[in-house]
Amino acid sequence: MKQDIKLCMIGAGRVGKNHSRAITRHVPAAKIVALVDPAVEIINETGDEFGVENRFDSLEQAVEKVDFDAVVITTPTFTHKSLACTAANHGKHVFLEKPMALSLEECDEIIKTCEDNQVFLQLGFMRRFEPEFVEAAKRIQAGEIGVPMFVKSLTHGPGLPPAWASDLKRSNGMLAEVNSHDWDATRWLMGSDYLRVYTEVANFKGERFNVQTPDFYDNVLVSIKFESGGLGTFSGICPCEYGYDARMEIVGDKGILQIGEMKGQAILTCTNRDQGLITPIYRTWPQRFAWGYIYELEHFVECIQKGEQPKVGGEEGRWAVAGVLAGTRSFQEERPVYLKEILN
Repeated sequence: MKQDIKLCMIGAGRVGKNHSRAITRHVPAAKIVALVDPAVEIINETGDEFGVENRFDSLEQAVEKVDFDAVVITTPTFTHKSLACTAANHGKHVFLEKPMALSLEECDEIIKTCEDNQVFLQLGFMRRFEPEFVEAAKRIQAGEIGVPMFVKSLTHGPGLPPAWASDLKRSNGMLAEVNSHDWDATRWLMGSDYLRVYTEVANFKGERFNVQTPDFYDNVLVSIKFESGGLGTFSGICPCEYGYDARMEIVGDKGILQIGEMKGQAILTCTNRDQGLITPIYRTWPQRFAWGYIYELEHFVECIQKGEQPKVGGEEGRWAVAGVLAGTRSFQEERPVYLKEILN
């Protein structure tokens, strides 16, 4: 088994820092040997924090000057295809944050390039590694609640997404940047592909935050019909002000299973009877899915060591993008959209 996997982190911002922290603190079999980001202040701050001396403006520079086994890509979505394919063409395994890409054509190019170069591709769907989600999946597959009939999911985030993420010309909007995990998790836990989706969106806070981007929305509600006959729904709100909130509920023909809660810590405070009981809430996504981020990166490293395919790859990333594209067409054209319209 190959030891000491050398990683090049591409992206030194919030997600890059989160992944670098998880690797340096919890994945001893991996070492970050290079950092790529064109923003000088950001790359220096992250490089200093995690002790990464090799810092570059581009992946091409890193490949030329440093030896490493794999890349972890945490940059904006519109850069994913180019970076993933460049890494694969140089024989580097690819961990790619969600959303996988902007289009199915880009997804297919990433998948094919990785296959042609015989490198692994893993998508950053950390809910598949978060302990309570993993346990829920095991219980559903064991038949505890019977056949899944209905699934509900939500992802509500406190912060306004960066400007590029709200621009449908450079991103696929909140349906992709915030709700990619809902697309993936509902399909995963229902055990069925999407058949048809219908989406409604609303803009309540854009004016307050001076967002002028066309088609901006900060609330979204998606209804799903699965090929199995099951039904689903999920919501996205960003910014939601009150904290970070991600929960699911699956109803089967024999019972119900709920995943997650709003309470962020097992602490309950009461200082006066008028104020009542107070408990902390999750404030950020790194806090809510701390172990999921650790375990997904640990899995990626172990797959490279053992020569085994990651359990969350290009197919899962492609299906989530297909759902996003169908959901976007639905609210733009104000109608239900069948996935066959997107996949053909």
